[in-house]
Amino acid sequence: MRPHTASSSTRPTGGSHTRPAPLTTPDVALGRLPRDWTTGFDHELLSRWPLTGSRERRAHDAADVLAVDTLCGWAATGRPVRRVSVLHDRHGGMSLPLLAAGLDVRVGLDDASAVRSLSANLEHFRDSDGALPAGWGRLRIGGVDADMLAGATEVVLALPRSLDELWLTAARIARHADDDVLVLGAGRDKHMSPSMNEVLLRCFETVVPGRGRSKSRVLTALRPRTEVHEPEPQRRVHRVAGIGELTLVGGRATFGGAALDPGSRLLAETLAQRRPELPQSGARPVRTESGLQVHVPHERPEGAPDVVDLGSGNGTLAIVAARLWPRAHVLATDQSADAAASSAASVTANNLEERVRVRQADALTGLPEASVLAVVLNPPFHDGAAVDPAVADRLIADAARVLVPSGRLWCVVNSHLRHRALLERVVGPTTQLARNATFTVTESVRR
Repeated sequence: MRPHTASSSTRPTGGSHTRPAPLTTPDVALGRLPRDWTTGFDHELLSRWPLTGSRERRAHDAADVLAVDTLCGWAATGRPVRRVSVLHDRHGGMSLPLLAAGLDVRVGLDDASAVRSLSANLEHFRDSDGALPAGWGRLRIGGVDADMLAGATEVVLALPRSLDELWLTAARIARHADDDVLVLGAGRDKHMSPSMNEVLLRCFETVVPGRGRSKSRVLTALRPRTEVHEPEPQRRVHRVAGIGELTLVGGRATFGGAALDPGSRLLAETLAQRRPELPQSGARPVRTESGLQVHVPHERPEGAPDVVDLGSGNGTLAIVAARLWPRAHVLATDQSADAAASSAASVTANNLEERVRVRQADALTGLPEASVLAVVLNPPFHDGAAVDPAVADRLIADAARVLVPSGRLWCVVNSHLRHRALLERVVGPTTQLARNATFTVTESVRR
């Protein structure tokens, strides 16, 4: 990755342009980065919970360690580390070692599952009285927003996979952090590209890649540009057979932006063609003391939604559900704050605010068991940059948990991943409703 420095678009001073001073990163200045802040920290205590983990999918990676060592290197070269913000640190691999080094840390997270994971990992280090070890700093968790970035002098972030999300994050740093902010963006080499440098240069005058270590690298950015604006959400109108026109709004950190995902289109058009009725509340089987079984009418909790769009993204399926079932109360939920905001904007754009609620949540956390008549689901099959069917498995299991007896899960899945057996086992009898070269639409009936 070739180093980039801005020379002709720097901050104007007295009507002229000045060339920024050359930047020497600590891996070059010191020859070798110090490991004072990571050597004594046990990363193996970190868990990916509530996400699944494996030997290949761990709660930290070499990029996390390199980011912390790089900030330690800047401190070793004489830069005072004062107000640290850490962004997109899903399990605490960067923020918790900094906390253990005695630094106060603000952590900005977009994902609800990341908030749960980081909070749970912090508990591993508390004593029986709930206190952290002596000498640790203070931690505050919030969103990737102005509050978490205000006045930050050092920002450490896990580089987002999406260039649009990186642009949004970089613009927020440039607008809200200190004028002298040092930005360290860490990633694995296989997930990085020179385009990331170009995106950062929209918001900072100087961007320099480090030498790299353990197949990881840190991009260092300095000197926020004076005229930086956050990229606007995208807005597009789509036509769906049997549904009509949909206006979709997508934030820059929302997967797919304002596009109509082809899997969601297939599910929407399949449901529009079949026009299924929503199931009734159903009945639950109860076994008597004598061993006989009787079916007792099931009563749903008051205020429970009729239909849930799980992993709503830009809100496509929530809008489709509201159009298909005009009397239904719909809940759109996504673990991403940006996606939840996109869903809400799409709901407003389609004048459905009275019937569609939106919330951010990890899966269906907070919804009671057996409370929902139907779930529509287009699950993600990636966790970060890695293909991980366990992400979809987890959402399917939570959908089964909240469905009433005889409730329906309408799902669209990547055909090659063959989720039919899982749907049969976890939810109930499953029927294929549609299939094309890429996607399969299924209907599962809750046992």
